[in-house]
Amino acid sequence: MGLRDDVDPALADFPSHAPGTRRWCFADQLGPHFLDAPDQPVLLIEARAVFARRRFHRQKAHLVLSALRHRAAELGDQAEHHRVVTYAEALDRVREPLSVCAPTTWSSRDYVLRRPDLQVVAARGFVATQAEFAAWADGRGRRRLLMEDFYRDSRRRHDVLMNGAEPAGGRWNLDTENREPPPADGRIGVPEPWWPEEDEIDAEVRADLDRWEADGHVSFVGDDGPRLFPVTRAEALLRLDDFLAHRLGAFGPHEDAMLAGDRWLAHSLLSPALNLGLLDPLEVVTATEQTARDRAAAGDLLPLNSVEGFVRQVMGWRDYIWHLYWHLGRDYRHGNALGATEHVPAWMAELDGDAVDAACLSGVLTDLRRDGWVHHIPRLMVLGNYALQRGIDPLELTDWFHRSFVDGYDWVMVSNVVGMSQHADGGVLATKPYAAGGAYIDRMSDYCGGCRYDPRKRVGEDACPYTAGYWAFLERNRDRLAGNQRMRRPLQGLDRLKDLPLVVEQERDRGTAAP
Repeated sequence: MGLRDDVDPALADFPSHAPGTRRWCFADQLGPHFLDAPDQPVLLIEARAVFARRRFHRQKAHLVLSALRHRAAELGDQAEHHRVVTYAEALDRVREPLSVCAPTTWSSRDYVLRRPDLQVVAARGFVATQAEFAAWADGRGRRRLLMEDFYRDSRRRHDVLMNGAEPAGGRWNLDTENREPPPADGRIGVPEPWWPEEDEIDAEVRADLDRWEADGHVSFVGDDGPRLFPVTRAEALLRLDDFLAHRLGAFGPHEDAMLAGDRWLAHSLLSPALNLGLLDPLEVVTATEQTARDRAAAGDLLPLNSVEGFVRQVMGWRDYIWHLYWHLGRDYRHGNALGATEHVPAWMAELDGDAVDAACLSGVLTDLRRDGWVHHIPRLMVLGNYALQRGIDPLELTDWFHRSFVDGYDWVMVSNVVGMSQHADGGVLATKPYAAGGAYIDRMSDYCGGCRYDPRKRVGEDACPYTAGYWAFLERNRDRLAGNQRMRRPLQGLDRLKDLPLVVEQERDRGTAAP
């Protein structure tokens, strides 16, 4: 399709198919739904330079390389698999027509569009197409791109959890039922997740990463293995089936809870497999809904708040974040509405939980160092909340999240960090900053009981860095947030704090030193 001069080619309405071509599949396009036919020839490229650009988590590099190599082994002679330094080395060797599904990031999309030997077809791996999102965003004089509106539109379009024109159970969103703190006994009551077993391909990947690092070609953060996340479609389906059978029912109520001794709780752990393209999100949603129906028919009714909450994560928030990445444009990542300029501190960059006394932050960093993953609330309310309070540069923080998480990609982190977590877009995505004091962490976790800091205190040696940091954040941004109606009461609270000058001075002195 031809492009108007005023249309960014990265947002083009690409064709759906490219008959008679070999399909180049990026490492996040590894499922069968990225092919036009089951027997379509495939090109897989393992480019070492990708891992040299950033200091990724070791387990992220392992996961990506293992997934690529497992896909090559599955396809056999159907695939050309090149191990090179740069993509161009491999692409220049191919003489037959090549096509590629539109990549998921600006830089990758720019790269494929610069090459005349590549036919770019429509992106896959998301529920809504870019054309569908654009039609929704531009429709009915829409003033704000609310996720809830997009989610409802998507459910109607795909007839998910619907009774005719109405939502199942009479309500679209049961999020208010999914904010319970952890049980007092610290037990969610679900079995351990299913875990994959490493094989000879994983051993080869580990040896190669060791050699690359020893040779000085790459450098990593985080601990090495064992691999916790799927690298094949078969493994991804096993994890999905395990979650639906054993964990879905318990997912909803405590999805925002944190437990020091149970980092998995009832979460699905499917985001890495989805973001590698091993699963199609719509098949995940369909399987979830079918599981709920089958269980209901057998007299074993799954809680609707768990089913709806999980569906909302997959076809609501995940899709919404990806589409906003494109819709908001290239410059969105540079938003810094709160004027945050601090660097990511070294202890945070190195995932050094041992350097930190605050139990929540230490525990989350330790989990991240070991696993390359923590669920959404530690990301938002421990890591993101800390960075927001301390004024860490949102662009630098976005890069840190991208590198440090096994499911982290540019499209994942830009809107999540710049908009949701750091309020650096001035309220485009979220109506207020996600800042909270120690009371929130105390209510939603079991970290505070054994911590040297007291979540009730904001001044003194045992003052909680989140409690004190919250008030210092409000004072620092008082003028910037004055026009936000949702922040009116918190800002009024500043004037009732007689010790506010001491809090501000204390937190200024603390800065981004390990709390």
